[in-house]
Amino acid sequence: MSQKTDPTLSNGSGTETRPEVLRRLTALGTGVRALPSILAADFARLGPAVDPLVEAGAQVLHVDVMDGHFVPNISLGVPVVAGLRRYVGAEVFLDTHLMISNPLEYFEPFAKAGSDLCTLHVECSVSPASARSEADRVGIGLGAAIKPGTPLENNVRRWAPYVDLLLIMSVEPGFGGQSFIPESNARLARAAEICKELGVRPILEVDGGIDSKTAPGAVEAGVQWLVAGSSIFGAPDPVAAYRGLAN
Repeated sequence: MSQKTDPTLSNGSGTETRPEVLRRLTALGTGVRALPSILAADFARLGPAVDPLVEAGAQVLHVDVMDGHFVPNISLGVPVVAGLRRYVGAEVFLDTHLMISNPLEYFEPFAKAGSDLCTLHVECSVSPASARSEADRVGIGLGAAIKPGTPLENNVRRWAPYVDLLLIMSVEPGFGGQSFIPESNARLARAAEICKELGVRPILEVDGGIDSKTAPGAVEAGVQWLVAGSSIFGAPDPVAAYRGLAN
């Protein structure tokens, strides 16, 4: 998979993230990549589950954090991220999706644990400026996620100028293994159009039901980061499944 690097990559808020985070995002480039989502991995052997994928070229791992309040499920927290960081080392980028009601309270704990970027949901009562300020303070990248049932237009226009990553959910968040919502491709394409209109370039990410059948349409709509859990870790050959999406 070829990657194009863009030395000007930054958020559009006028305030760049900590130089190290900006350097890492720039180094990852703007090309299409697959992100194994550890929610679908065997937690009893999480390290060995991600090892072959990192060796196969996975430079970014996706971590889903759920609090049982914002979404009706509980997954993992700061200690698991800290353990994962120790295991994979410093070079793997940890993309952390916070499906929690009070995300800003946890930016610093997750940053200290090793998260490189934290994505909060626009449905939370948080302002983009406050989120950007806190992300910059603790030295992480900032993402914003939008649920399938949440109005797209105003939320993209409100958040895109402040974030490094824009996540368009293609399933209702809370549980892995769900089917891709077909209308998501139109939402992805419109989100990409709005960002272009605004003159900002956050990474466009999709999460939910991504596999070899749904990934091409998402990429055609403008997606750069494809989050995939069950289709990778649930495959007979996870490395082959990852490579099929990454390429």
